[in-house]
Amino acid sequence: MGMYIFTRMFYHIYKARKLPKIPFWQMNSSHHYCLPWDLDTFLELNNGRTLTLFDMGRTILGERTGFSATLRKHRFGLAVAGASVRYRKRITVFQKLEMRTRALGYDDKFIYMEQTMWNAKGECCNHLLVRAAVLKHKRMVDPIELLEKIDPDIKSPELPEWAKAWVEAEAQRIWPPMQNEGI
Repeated sequence: MGMYIFTRMFYHIYKARKLPKIPFWQMNSSHHYCLPWDLDTFLELNNGRTLTLFDMGRTILGERTGFSATLRKHRFGLAVAGASVRYRKRITVFQKLEMRTRALGYDDKFIYMEQTMWNAKGECCNHLLVRAAVLKHKRMVDPIELLEKIDPDIKSPELPEWAKAWVEAEAQRIWPPMQNEGI
């Protein structure tokens, strides 16, 4: 079953490379199905698999914007550095989903992206805010080092207030977390 993820990812990359290029800040829409091996014990989309599907959506966006090619060409890496998911509607087997993915903005540490999954009724099933760190030689670098290679005049839109509030809340969270306190 593990190889299935790679097969699915390569399929979506192949399809994305045939689509027209889009600007970095434009939203991308892609379509996915909840398959039997995506289910949890309650016969709905597993929360971990939801994150995997969101990975695919970001990969498709990266292919369409030239972001992925720039990562490869200049030997940058990308690592998810935080995520917040809101689950609102059940997703069951063979349900077709529309995933919408867009870059929201960046700061001196992270690139922020927003993703949603929508069912055939037009209902939003879940929503993800994710931040990614840009890596060069296994060290975090300012995202502008990468983004200027895509577009030398790139400017970050202002993050929405709800995203700024999440960034501020994450800055207050202790790291590393407490261990064995009160046991």
